Amino acid sequence: MGKSASRIFNEEVQKCHNEYRKKHQAPPLKLSNKLCREAARYSESLASTRILKHSVESSRGNCGENLAWASYDQTGKDVTDRWYNEVNQYNFNQPGFTSGTGHFTAMVWKSSKKLGVGKAVASDGSTFVVARYFPAGNITNQGHFQANVLPSKS
Repeated sequence: MGKSASRIFNEEVQKCHNEYRKKHQAPPLKLSNKLCREAARYSESLASTRILKHSVESSRGNCGENLAWASYDQTGKDVTDRWYNEVNQYNFNQPGFTSGTGHFTAMVWKSSKKLGVGKAVASDGSTFVVARYFPAGNITNQGHFQANVLPSKS
């Protein structure tokens, strides 16, 4: 993927994130060049092993992380929509972390400010996408979900 193609992809992911964040009363995320470089490096590493696994927490410096894999070339909208669709499993009456809603909550986490995106293509044509969020969301201490994952106001 050339520089311009990756920039267009990153901006599409950012735009889709910010449309969803607006619905949940969260401020827009700014694309960070530093986080994009780190996310791109990690997506390359995933593509080389073709194993989808989160990076070691200490290696991402207070950033949250969403990952996506597909056997085809994913668009930014496709990836973001798949993560966001976990909203259907999220219980706003009992806010908190669940394994089936972590992508959604990381995306709309109100206190996150910056976004980094990386996408790499593996030798078999599958694609690996990494999104990094700063500061990290999904903090499980009491009250954090209520303050950061707000219901849609659509």
